[in-house]
Amino acid sequence: MATDHIRYDILAQQALRGVVRTVLADAAKNGLPGEHHFKITFATGAPGVRLSERMRSQYPEAMTIILQHQFWDLVVGDEAFEVGLSFGGVAERLAVPFEAITAFFDPAVQFGFQFESAAAGEAQDSLQDSARDPAQPVAGPQSPQAAAPGSSPAVAGKSDALPAPAELPAGEGGGAEVVRLDRFRKK
Repeated sequence: MATDHIRYDILAQQALRGVVRTVLADAAKNGLPGEHHFKITFATGAPGVRLSERMRSQYPEAMTIILQHQFWDLVVGDEAFEVGLSFGGVAERLAVPFEAITAFFDPAVQFGFQFESAAAGEAQDSLQDSARDPAQPVAGPQSPQAAAPGSSPAVAGKSDALPAPAELPAGEGGGAEVVRLDRFRKK
């Protein structure tokens, strides 16, 4: 099997994180258009994530936030975004690096995608490098949501939590599709 020296998987993830950055920057500048709103899942323990100890202890692995009706002061930078949300009636200010995001979903148009964690990509590479028979497929790591059993997403706003990958509707309402980067990885 040929080695991918270009690392298309990494380039694709960077491009999709750019989509999230662009969409959030537009929402910060102009507000949410129409019925669009965003469910963003991120790893709470990732470097650069800033949230209160109360929220970190409640969601030690992953958290889903919803930017819809009740958020304020959305500020988007090159590497991260910050936003004010209310959790259980308590105002919080979060800072989330784009690298910490594991999933993005816009329920208004049934569009979303999941990101591989850097550790998952490195584990996949390690498994592929150590495989004895290159003709045999190598089992990759689980998705970030599947790897975090028992972690409940936090929800701000009026919508439900981000659905698990198997629950995300595909093909409804005009053929929307959830893009999974694993589809493009070497098998």
